[in-house]
Amino acid sequence: MNFLDLIWLIPLFPLAGAAVMLLIGRRLDPQGASHVALAPGLAPDEGHGQGHHGHAFASTRRLIAFFSPGAVLLSFLFSMAAVIQLSSLEKRSHEVILYTWISGLPFHTATGALATFTADWGFLLDPLSSVMILVITGIGFLIHVYATGYMAHDGGYYRFFGYLNLFVFFMLTLVLANNYALLFAGWEGVGLCSYLLIGFYFHKKSASDAANKAFIVNRVGDAGFLIGMFLLLSLTGTLRFTQMNETLASGALTAETAGFGALSLATLCLFAGATGKSAQLPLYVWLPDAMEGPTPVSALIHAATMVTAGVYMVARSHALYALTPETSAIVMGTGAVTAILAASIALVQNDIKRVLAYSTVSQLGYMFMAAGAGAYWVAVFHLYTHAFFKALLFLGSGSVIHAMSGEQDMRRMGALKDRIPTTFRTMFAGSVAIAGIPGLAGFFSKDEILWQVFSAPGGSMAVYAVGLITAALTAFYMWRLMFMTFYGEPRMDEATARRIHESPVSMTLPLIVLAAGSVLAGWIGAPKLWSFLPDSFRAFEHWLLPVFTHGTAQAASEAGHAAAHHDTGLEWALMGLSVAIAIGGILFARSLYGKRWTVDPIESLTGPLHKPLLNKWYVDEIYNYLFVEGLAKGGGRLLGVFDRHIVDGGVNGSGWLTRLVSRASIWWDTWIIDGAIRVSALLAHIASFPMRLAQTGQVQTYATVFLLGVALFLGWRWFA
Repeated sequence: MNFLDLIWLIPLFPLAGAAVMLLIGRRLDPQGASHVALAPGLAPDEGHGQGHHGHAFASTRRLIAFFSPGAVLLSFLFSMAAVIQLSSLEKRSHEVILYTWISGLPFHTATGALATFTADWGFLLDPLSSVMILVITGIGFLIHVYATGYMAHDGGYYRFFGYLNLFVFFMLTLVLANNYALLFAGWEGVGLCSYLLIGFYFHKKSASDAANKAFIVNRVGDAGFLIGMFLLLSLTGTLRFTQMNETLASGALTAETAGFGALSLATLCLFAGATGKSAQLPLYVWLPDAMEGPTPVSALIHAATMVTAGVYMVARSHALYALTPETSAIVMGTGAVTAILAASIALVQNDIKRVLAYSTVSQLGYMFMAAGAGAYWVAVFHLYTHAFFKALLFLGSGSVIHAMSGEQDMRRMGALKDRIPTTFRTMFAGSVAIAGIPGLAGFFSKDEILWQVFSAPGGSMAVYAVGLITAALTAFYMWRLMFMTFYGEPRMDEATARRIHESPVSMTLPLIVLAAGSVLAGWIGAPKLWSFLPDSFRAFEHWLLPVFTHGTAQAASEAGHAAAHHDTGLEWALMGLSVAIAIGGILFARSLYGKRWTVDPIESLTGPLHKPLLNKWYVDEIYNYLFVEGLAKGGGRLLGVFDRHIVDGGVNGSGWLTRLVSRASIWWDTWIIDGAIRVSALLAHIASFPMRLAQTGQVQTYATVFLLGVALFLGWRWFA
């Protein structure tokens, strides 16, 4: 079977699952549907373990628990088969066009040439999209399995899995699309599904507010994406990736090294879209609030897949960014500032999921640092490794919350490592991985990012220093989380302590698999510095090489590759420094939290900065003042005044003027027009009086006058 020609089935399976769940799922789960309708306040995200509704309707959900994850598993198996066949192709690229979606729209390009805009419903499988579909379907399947246990006692079970399947469909469409127009369709689709899943508990105001915030903030970025897409269409005459890369490779557009031109503006607008989807400054504020959604949503959408869409899009557009070094510098700088800002906020957060949310924002900043430096394969490599350990950490936090009967405040936890040992061991692996300890997945990708930012032609020493500080903060806040949650003395109340229990197998098995990935996944991207390893340990870079060697991008890639390995001694030293920084962060967290404490040690450590950090540097408050209170409410009041005095004033004024003109017209009509008619009628009446005396209409009068006339005539004749 030629799976390459059947790649259109990969997104179709979860779409079918979503259709079944959303169209007939209510019949499969009638008790769950009535639970939502009758008791909307009784299904909080973390109410697991309290036994509400027990297992009365668990049997009716087995079909859903089999069908929805099964649809994603089918996509994963087809993806694996297609990628295996792709590896045997010399070109490592296969395109399937199902039909022409938009066609026959003529337009003039920026050069004045006449072109025709077409957009296919087509899919492109190459090394870049192959990595993405394996991450989405593989980790997506594990999260679906986890959700069957985590959501077992919640209402809207069928609806939840319908939304999850629909999200996977749109995400697969996004990464498999062969043109920007179809990519944007998937881009908007995942935004819709994110809105639905964040606001899944629609009866909670905080959840609905978070969903609205995510939707609105992403629309701001999406407006930039649209503008960038139309600019590219004007400049290149096409939106298909392969055709655009051929146009760029032909030299039709030159590198904008001397200034900020139209192509730089287009790539900057595309990056504006990426800042929304991938939660970068200034549009990152939606992601921490998105933790209002169920924990599997946090893992799937806000750790492993959707938030990486911006990174994927920038990597897919690498040939454009290679021609726009100023935009690339903006990408790298934005990633660096976002990384350290989010890491500093994570230091003092007490909600276990919010720590991980800000960690996600910070790690996405790392990816953009690499992409801005021109190390696109490294950005994708960190995307891949991050998906394992961050999905693990989010799902692990959900297991902790499940055990704690809904408690999310780490100050009310402690001493859980022996009570929920599987959760502890797997989260231990994830925390070591994200800290960057050698041998685990996070070390390989994080260290490669730091080295590329330090040594690549597009890199920066200042950005490298920010990355190094961020690495130290990451190690500290993750092990602060571990020590507050699993070590020390118990700080929960007795009722909660008695209910603590390990999660079911449906939840712990995905944790174990993800923990194994967090340990082993990075070994396919080992640095060349480790020359004692076989070349197969650098398979990831070799696999992506055909994607990132197109025309002008090839020269930049080769130059960066040569510069990145010119001094092995320096590279060893920097690697040792980053490892020492990570270990130092862990040991410092242990020194603060590894002993008995009553007041959070971070409060005294950060001093006057604690309150600004706890309040997230007041970014939300600033946005609220400027945009909600200022632009929305203040602007609304201003528009109200404008509407009352200008718009309504214009309407009222025109009405008054119309009435005035009407009265004048009535006067003119009554006294001039009608008066003239009446005067002329009166004159006609007076002038006609003599005639009316003669014209009586009586025959005898006419006969008398006739006879009188005849007599007068005869008399005149007689006398004459």
